[in-house]
Amino acid sequence: MSEDLISSYKRLLDPMERTAEVVSGLIMVMTFTVTLGRVGSEDVRTVLFPALGCNTAWGIIDGALHVMSRVSERGTGARRLAAVQRASAPEEAHRIIAAAMPSIVSSVTHPAELELIRQRLMKLPELPHSPRFRKDDWLSGLLVFLLVFLSTFPVVIPFILMRDAKLALRLSNVIAIALLFLSGYLNGRANGYNPWKTGLFALTLGTILAVIALVLGG
Repeated sequence: MSEDLISSYKRLLDPMERTAEVVSGLIMVMTFTVTLGRVGSEDVRTVLFPALGCNTAWGIIDGALHVMSRVSERGTGARRLAAVQRASAPEEAHRIIAAAMPSIVSSVTHPAELELIRQRLMKLPELPHSPRFRKDDWLSGLLVFLLVFLSTFPVVIPFILMRDAKLALRLSNVIAIALLFLSGYLNGRANGYNPWKTGLFALTLGTILAVIALVLGG
């Protein structure tokens, strides 16, 4: 496995990037199940199949957006490389390089270091401005789909195991709330924040957004 692919998978599992998608998926499934629950149907299948469909659709959407983001990122990198290589003066190339860095990194990078980076970039072959989809793009998109689908699937489990749609709906909401808290907790723990505070924040924010979506007809 190439270093680029290993780096890609490490980024794929980055909690900061994935938590937002998981929380969004949970909110979508919650609003969907609660909306269907308002119908008052006693038939659990009335809620089960649409909820599974919503769960699957959100995973597909996140996976597709991830693939598009990867390809777009390579295109941006190719354009920046071309701009550096075609710069009329080293100082212009330095500005392009610094602009591509995180602000905290560029603030401590000296001109001599920027020049060293420029010289190395000048030796690289020109990259295509319209990058093509690669096999690892589709694979990482599939992994994002599975991550989002599996992390939101527990919300649907009560509708699979229980015959009483109303009781299944209540248990489903409890599971969704617990997963919202867990997502924030793990995110905070992975990024050095207070996990309890970030868990409660994710729970509160997710609940508020779900209520807003319901009020607006989501």
